[in-house]
This record gives sequence, structure tokens and C-alpha cells, in this order.
Amino acid sequence: MRNLDEILEFNRQFVENKEYEKYQTTKFPDKRLVVLSCMDTRLEELLPKAMNMRNGDIKHVKSAGAIVSHPFGSIMRSILVAIYELNAAEVMVVGHYDCGMSVIDSSRTMEKMMDKGVSAQTFSTLQHAGINLKQWLRGFENVNESVKNSVETIKNHPLLPESVAVHGLLIDPVTGRLDVVVNGYDKI
Repeated sequence: MRNLDEILEFNRQFVENKEYEKYQTTKFPDKRLVVLSCMDTRLEELLPKAMNMRNGDIKHVKSAGAIVSHPFGSIMRSILVAIYELNAAEVMVVGHYDCGMSVIDSSRTMEKMMDKGVSAQTFSTLQHAGINLKQWLRGFENVNESVKNSVETIKNHPLLPESVAVHGLLIDPVTGRLDVVVNGYDKI
């Protein structure tokens, strides 16, 4: 069975059996927290459990490597909407050890794109439009520094209220242990 067909069949039964009822909450995060984490599959259930978060407690934003790559991109917009429209009062950036973004080779990724049909002409057009794909696709060398960089990008954003604490954490994707990189309370 194809993924979409399997999902739709499961969903039909899920709704029919009213299994959604145990997940009902409001759109406002109970803990008034927005969490930016990596999209790593190992964190899908581990991260909320390790942080004692349940459905409705947080606004959860994900990006590869928990990276805020542009101060006016969609990640930052989501964080600001969570603060101004959904009553979040703190931000946590949660990176993780053994992150795949630490070994990303943008040239190799571009080769894979070409293998899947993206043309050299497309790369050329993007380059002439001022888009540096190698820079845009690159990862990081040090996850600790990457978390600090994302925290600094958020904390120094001109639209972020000074009262918002921005924390940086690292999680072990095996055990769930959390290590503090930046204590946002120290910065207020």
C-alpha cells in the first residue's frame, strides 16, 4: 500500500473511533513556549518526552539542524507569530548531538540534485539571481556553535521583545539528556 493510501485509511478509522478526543487542546501553548528543534526522526517522540511536553504545551518549529538561516525567513516568522499571536513568552533552540547537518557537503547535495533531474541551467540561473547554493545548503562544523548562532539570530532580531528569554539546548538523540548551551534567563 502506498503511504498516502495507508495514511488516509488509518485516518478514516482514527476519526470514526474519535481517537482525536484525547489530543484536543487550544491553539495557545500551555507552557507559553516555542521550541525550534531539528527535524531528525530520532527526536519526533523523544524530544517532547525528555522535556516533559505534552500535546498543547508548546509551539514546535522544525528545521534541518535547528538552524535559523535567515533573520527574515519562515523559521523566524513562525517564532514571532508564536510570540505575538499565540502568547509564547520564551524560545528554546534545541540542537542535538550526532546531527546530520554537521556532515552535509553542499557540493555532494547538488550532485544528488543533478542525479534526480535538476539541470545545470537551473543552478546557473540561481547563481545569476544571486543565490549561493553552496552557502545555502551548507551545514555546520560544531553543533554547540550552531545552537549559539541560532539563539543570537533570534535574540538580536529587531522585532523580538527584549523580555523574551531565548535558550539554547543540546539533546542526546539516544538518551534524551539535555545540556544547556545558553541560559536565556541570564541574558534578560
